[in-house]
Amino acid sequence: MGYIMELRKLVGSRPLIMTRACVLLVDNKGELLLQKRKDNGCWGLPGGALEPGEQLEEAAARELFEETGYIARKLEFMHIFSGEKFYYKYPHGDEVYNVIAAYTCTKYEGLPRLDETEGEEIAFFGLNELPENINPTDIPVIEYFVEKNSKDPRLL
Repeated sequence: MGYIMELRKLVGSRPLIMTRACVLLVDNKGELLLQKRKDNGCWGLPGGALEPGEQLEEAAARELFEETGYIARKLEFMHIFSGEKFYYKYPHGDEVYNVIAAYTCTKYEGLPRLDETEGEEIAFFGLNELPENINPTDIPVIEYFVEKNSKDPRLL
């Protein structure tokens, strides 16, 4: 059982500050990997909560592998996101204020493998062909990534 689940036993569903890491994995065609989440039916970035003693980059790599089967060979720190935009209430009622360390990854290996406990599907999308139903807290992260890389012809 993870750290957040242990905290939930003590505090119930009231808001927690949750430190998370996510990965914007981009293939050689410039497409972004997304996972369709089971809890809310939205597409989102691979990622999850930091465990005690874990470094953010370790959490990003671990979550990427657990949720998609891909092994990051190189992660590049992109940005830290926090604030009101990153408040989220899960469908089952738990509330969080996310602090998200976002990493980009273009060097990876492995074969796609869906974590069926958390996801329904994983797929690559062109940045101008993203699905409409994106997880709310991932929207500003993806928008930041697109803006930062808007001059890269592979991504447009």
